[in-house]
Amino acid sequence: REYFDNSWTLYETMFGGLKGEEPFYRPPVHGLRHPQIFYYGHTACLYINKLRVAGVLDKPVNAYFESIFEVGVDEMLWDDMHKNDMVWPTVAEVHKYRKEVYETVMEAINNHFSLSDEGVAVDQDHPMWALFMGFEHERIHLETSSVLFRETPLHLVQTPANWPSLHPSARRDTPTSHPKEGIDYPPNTMISVSGTNVDLGKPADFPSYGWDNEYGERRVDVPDFRASEHMITNGEFWHFVADGGYLTKDFWCDDGWAWRKHRNMKWPFFWTPAGPEGSHEYTLRTIFEVISMQWDWPVDVNYYEAKAFCSWKMEKDGSPTSRAYRILTEAEHHLMRPKEHDLVAAREDSAADKVMVTAGANFADGPTGANLNMAYSSHNPVGFFPPSSSGHRDVTGNAWEWTEDHFNPLKGFEIHHVYNDFSTPCFDGKHSMIVGGSFMSTGDEASVFARFHFRPHFLQHSGFRLVASNDEAPATHLSPGSFAGQAAARDEAEEAAPTKDTTSVYETNDLLNMYLGLHFPLSGAKEGIAPILPHENVPAHGLRFPQRVAQLLVSLKPDRTNNRALDIGCGVGGMSFELAKTFGHVEAFDFSESFISAAKEMQRKGNIKFHIPIEADIKAEVQAVHGDGITPDVLEKVNFFAGDACALKEYARDIGSFDGIVMSNLLCRLPDPKACLDGISHVVNQGGVVVMVTPFSWLEEFTPRGKWLGGFNDPVSGEPYHSKDKLQEIMEGNGFEKIHEEEMPLVIREHQRKYQYIISQATGWKKI
Repeated sequence: REYFDNSWTLYETMFGGLKGEEPFYRPPVHGLRHPQIFYYGHTACLYINKLRVAGVLDKPVNAYFESIFEVGVDEMLWDDMHKNDMVWPTVAEVHKYRKEVYETVMEAINNHFSLSDEGVAVDQDHPMWALFMGFEHERIHLETSSVLFRETPLHLVQTPANWPSLHPSARRDTPTSHPKEGIDYPPNTMISVSGTNVDLGKPADFPSYGWDNEYGERRVDVPDFRASEHMITNGEFWHFVADGGYLTKDFWCDDGWAWRKHRNMKWPFFWTPAGPEGSHEYTLRTIFEVISMQWDWPVDVNYYEAKAFCSWKMEKDGSPTSRAYRILTEAEHHLMRPKEHDLVAAREDSAADKVMVTAGANFADGPTGANLNMAYSSHNPVGFFPPSSSGHRDVTGNAWEWTEDHFNPLKGFEIHHVYNDFSTPCFDGKHSMIVGGSFMSTGDEASVFARFHFRPHFLQHSGFRLVASNDEAPATHLSPGSFAGQAAARDEAEEAAPTKDTTSVYETNDLLNMYLGLHFPLSGAKEGIAPILPHENVPAHGLRFPQRVAQLLVSLKPDRTNNRALDIGCGVGGMSFELAKTFGHVEAFDFSESFISAAKEMQRKGNIKFHIPIEADIKAEVQAVHGDGITPDVLEKVNFFAGDACALKEYARDIGSFDGIVMSNLLCRLPDPKACLDGISHVVNQGGVVVMVTPFSWLEEFTPRGKWLGGFNDPVSGEPYHSKDKLQEIMEGNGFEKIHEEEMPLVIREHQRKYQYIISQATGWKKI
């Protein structure tokens, strides 16, 4: 009863850290998880569903809620943005549901016949094993949701009443940049550990709840190795960041680099810039606050970032052994734990599993004190607690440590019938084991027998330490290699589903033909094919769309500082060439390699043959030709390259600044439109003008729902969010003034008798 109350109250207390209702419904910044309203209902739902499976309860509390809140998210890849889209219940409705669940569970604890005998032992065969499953499941989400809180914009959270305090070191006033070893963070020596055998696995009769993957056995032969005294600190990691570690592809595995580019990561997620980009000044985000950067706390990173640091460190300093630096393994971790609380000691005496007998308020005390079980609500300096028997610090607590092991079953693994898919879906070679627990780990998560895991792109109050040895890492892999091959795994999955069209929508011949017709409207004249089939009231005003966009920019009279223009999402180049008639130089890029190739071909030859669809399989071959005024001198002014509009900020140093910028029908086709809009402010001159043309036709095929500027209703008030309003808010926030707005039609031919008629909103923005 007390343990249930403690688990439940901790969870309720944490959710008191959300300000108002908006953060309950706001998707996480990465778009990879449900909104918090789901997790608020999810843990309560699991109590009911699992107690029903176990036969303790015979009916639902709220059948609809127990359907929609049942299944959480394990995002398969870092770009898996597809989550169930629905209108969630109100906070008041979910809170009422949680109260009903609390009363139902408490009634079962107090009165269910299976607990009527005094001193009854609840083991895996007991129906109330499902109750303890609910306790520990809620504690898992206490920690994982705390990470989502930490990712939530600061203005939407607050420190709840009665929340554990940050570690006292959090209040130190520290420099924002250029940390110095020995002053701001301690030296990190490599300490030798003698190899031996490690026996993994939790005894079946151990008197605490365990998840299915903890039971079983495996003996691992661990060779001698060296491990850094403590986890890599923010101070050590700063030098990797300042040295360009995030921008150097050679340090990253293929999928890690793809993740880094996709997220545009340049420093750890929980570092908050405190100065201009390039100054490398940072503060630190905790769960509910931003504090001075604590250089001697462990850095929070994912597996990819940890491995990139290892590669950088190897290049900088070399390894003390014959093999390159790597991170820890599960078995090596257990050789570094305090002898008083390791696997051997816990098997002999359950009290040696410290979480069995130690409250969070007392966990930091004594010679084996650790920042576990919410002793504090933040990390601590890596030298704060005494070292373990092996001389290493924070082997337990402070931050989880990434390992080289795939999440894996031990010999004798058996699923539990009440929760038959807790572990098995993740025995896939794509989840990394994490060890040691963090400051937020409570209950079973803080046990010496705990075996948890996450995807390598995931954040979980997680750090790492350097390891080096002369032998292969004693890690368990379920597939060859470690985690460099997720992109390959994704490709294999797509190949296994041949009915799915995995061709890029921007790389097909049909679309290329369509865009050549759009950008070069005189094409087909020589062959006698009109851009629109002649008829009464022909919408000729929708033709020459790229040229009209370019002319709109010129008509808005941007200040001419360097007489340069930028065409973002230039397609096959028609707009770029029109801009070059009045600007001295034009930079033009598009994400599609085939579009850029066609644009360069039009620049070099002045004509391309392509096909216009007439009817079904009937096509006519025509020649793409330039319009009036596109002379060889004009053509030479344009530089085409393939690029990503979401990475515009990164390109600023290479492409320079511009007096005029156009971006036509691209915004609602970007995976992160705000990143593009923010990047524009870095490349436009003062007094320059940006012309933005977009139909705001949002599709999850291109843009995750959490990144849409608008086009949805507020889940609380029901008020509509319109994209044009958000666009204005962003542009004005970035130092622009709206100077023009109009509706701009365009016509795109699909075939001789079918056309797309689109009305885009065209706006002009002047940099002030």
